[in-house]
Amino acid sequence: MKKSTTLTMLMLTVFCQINATDLFTPVQKTDLRLPSVPLITSDPYFSIWSPYDNLNEGVTKHWTNDEKSLIGAVRVDGKVYRFMGKQNLQALLPMAGSEAWEGDYTFQQPDGNWTNIDYSASGWKKGKGAFGTNDQPVARTKWETEDIWVRREFTLNDVDEKAPIYIKYSHDDVFELYLNGERLVSTGYTWKNNVLLELTSETKKKLRNGKNVIAAHCHNTTGGAYVDFGIFTPADDAAAFENLAVQKSVDVLPTQTYYTFACGPVELDIVFTAPVMIDDLDLISTPINYISYQAKSIDKKEHDVQVYIETTPQLSINEMTQPTKAQVIKHNGMNYIQAGSIDQPVTERKGDLICIDWGYAYMVGNSNANINVSLGDYNAMKASFAKEGELLPSKGEVITRKADKMPAMAYCDDLGNVSVKGKSGFMMLGYDDVYSIEYMYERHMAYWRHGGKVTIFDAFERARDNYNNVMERCRDFDAMIMNDAEKAGGKKYAEICAASYRQVITAHKLFTDKEGNLMFFSKENNSNGCINTVDLTYPSAPLFLAYNPELQKAMMTSIFEYSASGRWNKPFAAHDLGTYPIANGQVYGGDMPIEESGNMVILTAAIAKAEGNANYAKKYWDLLTIWTDYLVEYGQDPENQLCTDDFAGHWAHNANLAVKAIMGVAAYSEMAKMLSMNKVAKEYAEIAKKMAVKWEEMAREGDHYRLAFDRKDTWSQKYNMVWDKMWGLKLFPNNVIEKEINYYLTKQNEFGLPLDSRKEYTKSDWVMWTAAMASDMDTFQKFSNPIYKYIDETATRVPISDWHHTEGGLWVGFRARSVIGGYWMKVLMDKMLENK
Repeated sequence: MKKSTTLTMLMLTVFCQINATDLFTPVQKTDLRLPSVPLITSDPYFSIWSPYDNLNEGVTKHWTNDEKSLIGAVRVDGKVYRFMGKQNLQALLPMAGSEAWEGDYTFQQPDGNWTNIDYSASGWKKGKGAFGTNDQPVARTKWETEDIWVRREFTLNDVDEKAPIYIKYSHDDVFELYLNGERLVSTGYTWKNNVLLELTSETKKKLRNGKNVIAAHCHNTTGGAYVDFGIFTPADDAAAFENLAVQKSVDVLPTQTYYTFACGPVELDIVFTAPVMIDDLDLISTPINYISYQAKSIDKKEHDVQVYIETTPQLSINEMTQPTKAQVIKHNGMNYIQAGSIDQPVTERKGDLICIDWGYAYMVGNSNANINVSLGDYNAMKASFAKEGELLPSKGEVITRKADKMPAMAYCDDLGNVSVKGKSGFMMLGYDDVYSIEYMYERHMAYWRHGGKVTIFDAFERARDNYNNVMERCRDFDAMIMNDAEKAGGKKYAEICAASYRQVITAHKLFTDKEGNLMFFSKENNSNGCINTVDLTYPSAPLFLAYNPELQKAMMTSIFEYSASGRWNKPFAAHDLGTYPIANGQVYGGDMPIEESGNMVILTAAIAKAEGNANYAKKYWDLLTIWTDYLVEYGQDPENQLCTDDFAGHWAHNANLAVKAIMGVAAYSEMAKMLSMNKVAKEYAEIAKKMAVKWEEMAREGDHYRLAFDRKDTWSQKYNMVWDKMWGLKLFPNNVIEKEINYYLTKQNEFGLPLDSRKEYTKSDWVMWTAAMASDMDTFQKFSNPIYKYIDETATRVPISDWHHTEGGLWVGFRARSVIGGYWMKVLMDKMLENK
């Protein structure tokens, strides 16, 4: 399934004054500009980002690019400054989520100027928008050919020349759109929902009183097809929120994002905290984030200040057409606004680029005279805050069935008179998914629920009561991560790790199976939606091996158990366990025998090295033996098969894949040694050494080593060789690693080292593995600094993409994936070498 849709959750609690002003100062300032900034991050569904340089530049989004609106404003002496997000627009020309609009369409290439106002569409058919395949949202007119042309005529009168006007469109795939004959949109091969395009002053002049037309053409390359579009403008009664706060800074640390704004005579600090500290399983799994705020006078005068934060039930649905129910709940002295889909299809929807549509988002307020939460009309709520500094009286319940009727779920804190000393507070945003994962045909709750003993109300109350302690712990944790990374690779490397941490952790879901085994399942975000994919587990491993091997085991145990149960009976490891959130068995169409077997054996040995014992390996020794023997038999010169870089296609005689097989055999020997199986250890160590010597002969080509044994004039990153250096095995003769590193330096581009000689694109996680093999800090930074430059300058505004062009700095694909846990390879390398 190719489309982006809605997402998840939210909502929060607010309470107490925060006296520790240092909570609003990052433990270390950062300079790295992220392509998308993490705001609310908990798991693959509860995930909200700001893909802009400024937090108030546009609508906040899920990593899939679906709108998940958070709006924040501060009222200073009666004047409103918007610091976060952007309010929804009112429709001049509705889209299909609100209205079944009518247009003319044809599947045949039209003659003449079909985009012009006066074009005659005689011979075209009439149909209701949107247009698309049956699997797409509100596709009222079926489109299953390769191409469709659509004209939508409409009438406008008395258009306000000063008001912003936007065209919003959804498409799948290649799309072009025209307004009164002028082309405004031309995409490549991509699919996006609810893209917002503001008309320029010149384009607005194209609009005229009376008849107008939007014309569109879409070409479907493969899979689903979709076309929808409309025209929008800001609502008059929320105009006060158009005044922007001035963003002064943004700093992103591992668990926290810090913003500072100038709001007239008041400075506002905002901190987004996801307390996903890797050594605390309860905090990692509890779907609650903090938003902290502090206002202080900067002109030595006192000012009357109110803070406003808002979301909508959109957080709890995948498609804007899904009906929702929001209601007010009182519990233990706190007022909750709960929102969720009416149908509650628990764990039913699976696939990539989708959002949750079961469970409940919450907004919570303490019983405090200065704090209020309210459920009510979307525009009128903001108008009330702008005029009075107060929320509307709350409705008890709101049911919505149209996208443009979503209510506001609003929070307000009246800070009163604010001086140079400042006043502060915090709120919490949370989401209860009830059941998280279906694993081997049984639904499982998230870890934090402890089998149903803990409710979401318990979790909110605990998060409120532990706020100060958790915030201090987050600061200490951030400092540790930054210090370790800076020591390993310098300041820029530390900032890369800081920017990546939440993306890696929150691409997973933590739970326990019915035997009590810890399970930590990744979602293969934006690369097919598989759950617990082994060749995501492998590149992401350095972060977990460095700081919590228990989580590394929690990614691997289910793969071992899948084979042990007999559900998977091939002599090599599986690729995945299904499509998120359903983990009932592999769904990937092509096996990766050498890849996945090597991954599992190597990582099991890495766990043993990190823990100082091979107890985990001993439990699954029979499987490890079967997989290692497969590597011995087939790994020296792999047949035509996929490796983890499957986007590059099948490739026989892959030299880097052969390195993985060799390292797998060596890893098995290392584990046998730790288990006092000395004869076995010696036997497989000798096999690995012989394979490595033969590899060096087969792959050698002058000053470097080939991409494939039979391909002259080729090269590739041999990132799998990093374990040879880390473990000090010295398997590969003739200074292979040093030769390769020196050769790679001649192949660098502006935004990084290409993956291999086939294309100029790269995978940044593998670049960091390769860089960790460098002999000194200066050489390491020659590889890591271009990755910093890519993250800092790319025009692709998505959570860090691990697959990008090294020449232009744009993404090729993939976003928000856990694989960038591989950025910690240098940290892991240093820790392992220090402990020897």
